[in-house]
Amino acid sequence: MVERVDGRKADELRPVKVTRNFTKYAEGSVLFEAGNTKVIINVTVDEDVPNWMKNAGTGWVTAEYSMLPRSTHTRQGREREGRVNSRSLELSRLVGRALRPVIDTRGLGPRTLRVDCDVIQADGGTRCASITGAWIALKLAEKWMLDNKKVAAPVVTRQVAAVSVGILGGEVLLDLNYVEDKDVEVDLNVIQVGDGNFVEIQGTAEHNPFTRANLNAMLDMATRGLKELFATQMSAL
Repeated sequence: MVERVDGRKADELRPVKVTRNFTKYAEGSVLFEAGNTKVIINVTVDEDVPNWMKNAGTGWVTAEYSMLPRSTHTRQGREREGRVNSRSLELSRLVGRALRPVIDTRGLGPRTLRVDCDVIQADGGTRCASITGAWIALKLAEKWMLDNKKVAAPVVTRQVAAVSVGILGGEVLLDLNYVEDKDVEVDLNVIQVGDGNFVEIQGTAEHNPFTRANLNAMLDMATRGLKELFATQMSAL
């Protein structure tokens, strides 16, 4: 049995803490904490859509992900226009892809929901924390839109959350922190909607290929963890 550095059981999530309305000005805002990983998520309701969507009568959801300079053990350079690293671009697109299936873009109307995910402290699972916390921030922005008569009905149609799972020492582990993530033999990130269907699965064998049985075991454990995260999202609201 693998002994985890924080004493958790193999199928145990890190403690999750959600602080709603963490910033003053955003239409929806949360500080999402999963263990020592901390992400600020702000949602802006923009009364416009990309040029390619003009006159379509529907809205759009887009995301930007960034890690702040001392979110990691050593300082990394601040990202600016023209200096955004490829990982940030990849994860920005991932967060956007994860969130769009749960938004009624026709009900949203010709406006854009801009989701900013800023990692202020990273200890593994930052993309998963960003997606899971972003759903809560979107629900808060939805309430703002309903209160201000921007939309006639709720536009967040279902839940979405994400969690990491991996194999270390031949054992399946849920919700990897950094120490575990850097050493795992297999790393999987799983994004699900509330009914258990998948939005995206990202999996990589670091050394030896993994079996179908390994994959099934990881997906089963991820699904159990995601049920807990769905419950946490609802309780946060």
